[in-house]
Amino acid sequence: MNTVAAKLQKNIQEIEDLFHRKQLADFDRKISGTKWSKKEILGHLIDSAINNLQRFTEIQYLEKPYSVRPYNPDELVKANRYQEKDSPDLLLLWVQLNRQIAFVMLNQTEDTLAYPLLLPDNQQRDLRFLMTDYVVHLEHHLKAIKNEANN
Repeated sequence: MNTVAAKLQKNIQEIEDLFHRKQLADFDRKISGTKWSKKEILGHLIDSAINNLQRFTEIQYLEKPYSVRPYNPDELVKANRYQEKDSPDLLLLWVQLNRQIAFVMLNQTEDTLAYPLLLPDNQQRDLRFLMTDYVVHLEHHLKAIKNEANN
């Protein structure tokens, strides 16, 4: 899990650096009523971090297999009104949540990483899968923020 946490930490630092150097072009611009702006993508990643941090910690003490509750990304982005928030505040929240997630990842053992869970589609996985998938999902969306891919 050290490698996954290190990837997460690297992504945190990279986005912080780009933001502070003002190299995130069109971060606040909303070009469509239905497509997320880069700011809203970051908001979605905040929602993802909140939900996954809760999952990563709850699995430690709740009955196994842990049932992963789904959430509605579009509705959360709308409800949280990320487009209206100050960008530096959003970045700070995202950074702090992900630093905590990296800390939680680094403190897992082989036993806890093997904790079984049940995904919303009834697939059985373990905590290692969920943590790894979190970083894969994050990196996918960060590409859109960095203009490396279309979201």
